[in-house]
Amino acid sequence: MGETPMPGGWSLSMTWVPMCGQKWPRTAVSFVGMWLVMMIAMMLPSLAPVLWRYHEAVGLTDGRGETDGRRVAPLTALVSVGYFFVWTVAGVAVFALGAATMALALHFAMLARAIPFAAGVAVLVAGVVQFSAWKARYLACCRCISMNGRALPAHARAAWLHGLRLGVHCCYCCAGLTAVLLIEGIMDLYTMAFVTAAITAERLAPAGERVARAIGVVVVMMGVTMLARAFAFG
Repeated sequence: MGETPMPGGWSLSMTWVPMCGQKWPRTAVSFVGMWLVMMIAMMLPSLAPVLWRYHEAVGLTDGRGETDGRRVAPLTALVSVGYFFVWTVAGVAVFALGAATMALALHFAMLARAIPFAAGVAVLVAGVVQFSAWKARYLACCRCISMNGRALPAHARAAWLHGLRLGVHCCYCCAGLTAVLLIEGIMDLYTMAFVTAAITAERLAPAGERVARAIGVVVVMMGVTMLARAFAFG
């Protein structure tokens, strides 16, 4: 997709704007579809261990007392559907916000000029969030799902709700890094690779909180660099 030039060499992605002859609903569906595929690719590495823990804890056994994979598999799949449903809803909200911002920027030059500064501030804040207790709390939720030594309810409603809960916790935990992805370029493969590696590392590495803080240092430096560029060219 194309980009709209902005002051200081910046550009505003046309991801949020219908192409020639395309209606807004179709643009929204295209964006959300792309968003979902991207989130599946990015989140699966860190989600897979969580799904396995659910598979082990759901408590369906066969006649020999072993886990009945044929019965557990559909429930595990339903957990993942609930999880990615939350991310789909987040994608709809992201598209609405991005489209509204884009439309305003195209009509108000002052807002367009302010976007590079706002983007730098947002990335800087995303980096600072990596050091916060709020981040630590939701990262802990994503890293360790406590089963309290008991089997989880083995029915569809419980699986669906479990997936929704995982999705909400994950959205909160990844909010800052997702903002970095959106600001740096949702179609940029390098940014996507960085965010995927960051999310996976802070979830799966033994010292997750320290990894999150190290990622925060990198993101803060990105934000400072963006602000310096905005001031230099603004």
